[in-house]
Amino acid sequence: MGERSSIGQTAQLLPADAAAMLKAAGVAIQTTVAAMPPALLTWRPAPGEWCVLEVLGHLIETEERGFAGRVRAILAEERPRLSGWDPDAVARERRDAEREPAEVLGEFLRRRAASVALVETVTAADLERGGDHPEVGFLAIGDLLHEWVHHDANHFRQILANVQGYAWPGMGNARRFSDPSGPGEPERE
Repeated sequence: MGERSSIGQTAQLLPADAAAMLKAAGVAIQTTVAAMPPALLTWRPAPGEWCVLEVLGHLIETEERGFAGRVRAILAEERPRLSGWDPDAVARERRDAEREPAEVLGEFLRRRAASVALVETVTAADLERGGDHPEVGFLAIGDLLHEWVHHDANHFRQILANVQGYAWPGMGNARRFSDPSGPGEPERE
């Protein structure tokens, strides 16, 4: 293909590894979100930042728009043109903070199960196949699998930071046990 790709230059995840990690992340997200009280699911750490349900909605959209959809397109066509999208605009349109939490979580779990099944069909030979994205250039399936795992971890960390931010005010003097510069915790004056 002649394109610069990260595959082969550093340690890489095999498709089975990525599928296992995506499945595990889905379970972690499911158990964490399902345990949350309703007020935490819609709590925003700051104006303009996403609540947990909106993070979950973003993960739903990236299953199709950012990852599984692109992998399917690359597997179906030789070097397809991939499209970009505006995550903030899509989040506003989805209005996940107004939806039933079980409905949002169920949608995520259905999409994630389909995505894991897709990734399990990817072969080592497929990893170098790719398409052209208008903003970042050539994207190989291997690149997408690595980004997907990274993206999941980043947004799971965001969900956990929301939990920390929500819990912080109720900690009282126990806040003195915590590092004030940690995620979700305000700076001390």
